[in-house]
Amino acid sequence: MSASTSPAPRPGYAAQLLAVSRHALAQLVRTPSHSRRAEAARKLARHSLWLSAAGAALVIVLMVAFDQTEIQLMPARGTPGLWPIRILTDFGKDEYLLSVFGAALVVLAFVAAGLHGTRRTLLLGLGTRLQFVFLSIAVSAFIAEILKYCLGRGRPFVGGKANPFNFVPFEGTGAYASLPSGHAVAAFALAFAVSALWPRLRVFMLTYAIVISLTRLVLVAHHPSDVVAGALVGTVGAMAVRYWFAARRLGFAIRADGTIVPLAGAVSGRLKRVAHGASAP
Repeated sequence: MSASTSPAPRPGYAAQLLAVSRHALAQLVRTPSHSRRAEAARKLARHSLWLSAAGAALVIVLMVAFDQTEIQLMPARGTPGLWPIRILTDFGKDEYLLSVFGAALVVLAFVAAGLHGTRRTLLLGLGTRLQFVFLSIAVSAFIAEILKYCLGRGRPFVGGKANPFNFVPFEGTGAYASLPSGHAVAAFALAFAVSALWPRLRVFMLTYAIVISLTRLVLVAHHPSDVVAGALVGTVGAMAVRYWFAARRLGFAIRADGTIVPLAGAVSGRLKRVAHGASAP
């Protein structure tokens, strides 16, 4: 007479949450596995080089020929009628954006820990995409902070006059943290990340990034060259994060020529290809 066996008890919620969190982090540092990652790396290097060269040339031209003129044309800092612009500009603040996406990732992990099977897999596929957006902003913002500290460019009118060549490297205060614009970095990183995942939103996201950048000029918080540099840092930073994800088969596919394309959206069966490596235990 054979002894009856009972199914193994399902791990508790805390164990499930720990497993979801552990795998969500592990997927980001696992060994790259995509067979076409070398082609994608070459394409990333080529595009980054061209963008950086063109962007740097434009920044220099703006510094020499336009920055001083532009900031003198803007309304005086602190003008009462600019309060809507002050509200709008905060939609590009990296701390706020990272807080929103970070909170979304935490909520998603708590919800996913209570689900099983296909529902968890689909939800964690969305989580992979949120990780990409979060890291695109975070990595770009980190690079920007290093540049701000090393360059030490004074904000408009710091020192009492409109001097676009007011540099105090390694000064480390907010007054000398003008280049690149942190808001432009975050806005363009977000715009690139969202557009990379959902190309139909490209025009909307580009408009958002441009508007945020313009608010920094109207508020006399940055020179035009600062926002151009910010756009460059945010875009290239997000491009690098996209490659990191694609090389690990997370959220993106790599074509034969090295072009990185998003996998299909959450409503299609192809999302399972995203979530297969997403963090499901």
